[in-house]
Amino acid sequence: MAVPVDAAPRAVDPTPGGPSNGGRTGRLARLRAKAGAGWKRTALAAGAGLALAAAFPPYDLWPLSIVAVAALALLTHGRTLRQGAWTGFAFGLPFFLWLLDWIRVIGWDAWVGLSLAEALFLWALGGTLALTSRLRGWPLWAACLWVAEELVRDRQPLGGFPWGRLAFANTASPFTPLAALGGAPLVTFAVALTGSLLGYLVLRRVRREEAPAGATRWLKPTAAVLCAAVATGGGLLVPTPTKGDDTVRVALVQGNVQQPGIDFLGRPMQVLDNHANETEALAQRIEAGQEQRPDVVIWPENSSDLDPYSDPAAYAKITEAVRTIGVPTLVGALVNGPDAQHVQNEGIVWDPISGPGAHYTKQHPVPFGEYVPFRSVLMKVITRLQRVAHDFYPGKGNGVMQLGPARIGDVICFEVAYDEIPRDTVNAGGRVLVVQTNNATYAKSGQPEQQLAMSRLRAVEHGRAVLIAATSGISAVVRPDGTIESRTRELVPAELSANVPLRDGRTLADRVGAAPEWALAGLGLLACGGAVLIGRRDRTPA
Repeated sequence: MAVPVDAAPRAVDPTPGGPSNGGRTGRLARLRAKAGAGWKRTALAAGAGLALAAAFPPYDLWPLSIVAVAALALLTHGRTLRQGAWTGFAFGLPFFLWLLDWIRVIGWDAWVGLSLAEALFLWALGGTLALTSRLRGWPLWAACLWVAEELVRDRQPLGGFPWGRLAFANTASPFTPLAALGGAPLVTFAVALTGSLLGYLVLRRVRREEAPAGATRWLKPTAAVLCAAVATGGGLLVPTPTKGDDTVRVALVQGNVQQPGIDFLGRPMQVLDNHANETEALAQRIEAGQEQRPDVVIWPENSSDLDPYSDPAAYAKITEAVRTIGVPTLVGALVNGPDAQHVQNEGIVWDPISGPGAHYTKQHPVPFGEYVPFRSVLMKVITRLQRVAHDFYPGKGNGVMQLGPARIGDVICFEVAYDEIPRDTVNAGGRVLVVQTNNATYAKSGQPEQQLAMSRLRAVEHGRAVLIAATSGISAVVRPDGTIESRTRELVPAELSANVPLRDGRTLADRVGAAPEWALAGLGLLACGGAVLIGRRDRTPA
């Protein structure tokens, strides 16, 4: 009688390393192979993250932003959600560690902690890139997801932290003029789309995907190249007008600090004395006929380290300096109030005759630098936070003020990184943007260059000259087309004078606001939903 095949006796190998042992060995070999491939992918992702960091100031190798996006697209393509998320984290952590290296002056824990928190957003981005990579048109959805990631990271948690946006690596590139149409999010979208299309072309080449013979074989790659060319070069067709309705002559005073770092303030009134002395020296040069008298003078954030309203010596010192120069001066000062637990970071219009007048209070204090979230708990755990003796009270209004003949839009320090604050100021009537900043804590670390790049993008986005007054540098005059007319070195007393245009017209980006950002981000999230539904359908048995 014939024996059924599935009932045939199996040989048993009693020796170690036989078939049963070999099964385990095979599984271990497969696991080792997967681990090896995973480490290679992780290393490549980390290298791509470092490449993206090099695209930002002070290195300014902006083409690397395209290469980095392409690399992440390739590394997450066709992967599982979990694999893509890990690749995104491996990309994001070294990127932020290098980009935010300047935070080390505050402490290694702050530097590593913030980098880890920011890398979690790239973790989510990597997962969603993998999820949508099987969809048709995936480079488009990938670009939308980059915008979605930045939208959330710019706002959450604790008001968000926008450092590291693709747009901020492209403030002097062919993509830059697109900011006048859709703000920083449109620049990010164009960079991400170009990089993702580059990844698509590389993937197609590596896989040598079969295509019908004839002209249709080149249809998809040709379309990808054309789309990338439009995304990259389309900005060159966007007009960036620079002519003003009238002009104002400004002088930016950089008084410098004696000791950069966390303790930059030094002894009381030291920073104030520096700015008063530099202003009085400018007045002497004007009287000697060596320089033209400005219409207005701008001092930086924290140029008065004491509250001039409650400290008579500080009030007298500012008044003397402003009367010597003889023109309205914007003074940055820390002001007590509105209660005993708070202080306010303000820009104050100081008139040579009537004294202090209109003022702007910083709307977006920096967590852990200007206020301590969950203070009652964290102060017991992190004793270094006791250095932040008072929380900064957030202002409620925009920075539009009349400074002599100029209606300025004041923005204080890190606020320039947040889209809505400069935009609201321009829409409220600011004819020139002023960025009062104090980067003395981060001098010579690359952070001042990164903030200068943001100001250059804002100039193009809003069609406004941007005047940056910094305590220790970098102070600069930026034209409405984003070009730098003049700038100072760091850690030196300096003064910049320039005639700058005052403009009333608004860009399309000012008019549409955040609508393009939300629309692009929404498309990315819809693509994720579509990918989930298609995946479930494919897994459902017929």
